[in-house]
Amino acid sequence: MTDVYIKGIDMIKFGRFPAENVSQLGAKAALMALDDAGLSIKDIQALYCGNLQQANGMVGQRILGEIGQTGISVVNCANACATGATAFREAWLSIKAGVFDVVLAVGVEQMGKGLLGTERVGSGIPKEGLLGSNTMPAIFAEAGMEHSRKYGTTFKQFAKVSVKNHYHSTMNPKAMYRIETPLEDVMNSEMIAYPNTKLMCSANVDGAAAVLLVSEKKVREMGPGRSVRVKASVLTSDPFTDRNQVMPDINLLSRNAVKQAYEASGIGPRDIDLVELHDCFATAEILHYENLGLCGEGEGGRMIDEGEVALGGRIPVNVSGGLLSKGHPLGATGIANICEVSAHLRGEADRRQVIGARIGLTHVIGLGSACGIHILEKVR
Repeated sequence: MTDVYIKGIDMIKFGRFPAENVSQLGAKAALMALDDAGLSIKDIQALYCGNLQQANGMVGQRILGEIGQTGISVVNCANACATGATAFREAWLSIKAGVFDVVLAVGVEQMGKGLLGTERVGSGIPKEGLLGSNTMPAIFAEAGMEHSRKYGTTFKQFAKVSVKNHYHSTMNPKAMYRIETPLEDVMNSEMIAYPNTKLMCSANVDGAAAVLLVSEKKVREMGPGRSVRVKASVLTSDPFTDRNQVMPDINLLSRNAVKQAYEASGIGPRDIDLVELHDCFATAEILHYENLGLCGEGEGGRMIDEGEVALGGRIPVNVSGGLLSKGHPLGATGIANICEVSAHLRGEADRRQVIGARIGLTHVIGLGSACGIHILEKVR
C-alpha cells in the first residue's frame, strides 16, 4: 500500500461569521489549501468533509458548489468532536487503498452559544440531574476532581494549562482569542464547574480548515518539498465499561487509540516533538498528558509546573493556543490540529515554531463516540 502525504494545508482565522454560511467558510479553507499545494479543484479526485450540525449533512457538495462542481466523489462525516479527524482519516484510507491519488479533506462548523451535551436522547429516564450532569463542563470537571483525589493535582495546576495555552495563542494569527491571561485572572474568573473556570473552557467559535493529501506516486511527481508523511492514522470508539452507566470515562478511549497509533508507526511517546491535543477544558489537557503516554501516571501536574509542555519545553503541547484559545468549531478542530502540526514539521510556524520538530501527534476525542490520533513525520 502507498504511503500518504500532506501537500497542502490552511485554515481560516477562527471567529464568528454570522454573515457567511458553512459552505462559504469551508470553500475558503479549501481554496487556501489548494493554493498552498499549487493545485486546483480540477486536480482533486475526491472530497471528504467533516461537519456536525449544519446543512443536513450535505456540506461537502455545497462547498463544491462554491469552488467547482467537477463530479468527484463526496463523503460527508459526522463524529462528534472527532468529526474533522474522521474526514481526514477517510481521505487517508482512500489513498492508502489505492483508490485515489489526490484528495481534499475539509472540516467546517458554525457554533451556537451555550453548553454542549444538554440534549435529551431517547424516551427513558434521563441521567441529567439524577446521576450527576451530562453537560461537558460538568463531566470534565468531575474527571479533574477524580484526578485530584488520586494524585493531588491542584486547582492552580489545572489553571496553569490555560495560562500556557493563552500565551501560545498570542503567536498564532489564526486563533480567535490572542490574549494572555495571568494565573490570577484564570483562577478568579467565573466558576463554571469546579475546578474549571470560564477561562479554562474551550470557546465555541466558527471555523474551517483543509488539508490536501496525495499518494506516494503523486508526491514523486510534485516533488518532496514541504511534504509531511502520515505515519499513523487511528480512529477508535468508546468500549463499554460498567463505569459508563453513571460516569463517562474520558481516558480509556484515548489510551486505546494512542496505543494503536504507536504500534502502527513503530515509535513511542519519547519520539514525539510536539502535540496538539483535545484541551476542551483545562482539566482534560492534564489527563491527556498521561493518556497519550507523555508522562507517567499522576505526573500531569508536574509536567505543567516544570514547563515541559510549554513552547521551548521537552514536548510542547497546544502551541497553537489549543481549543482554549484558538477555539473549538467541532467539525474543523481535528483538521486544524493537523494543519498546526504540519506547519511546524515544515518549519513554517513563525514565532511559535518548535525548533527541530520532525514528528508530531494530533489527538481529538468525541466523548463516548470516537478518538482520532494522527502521527505525522517531516519528509527528510
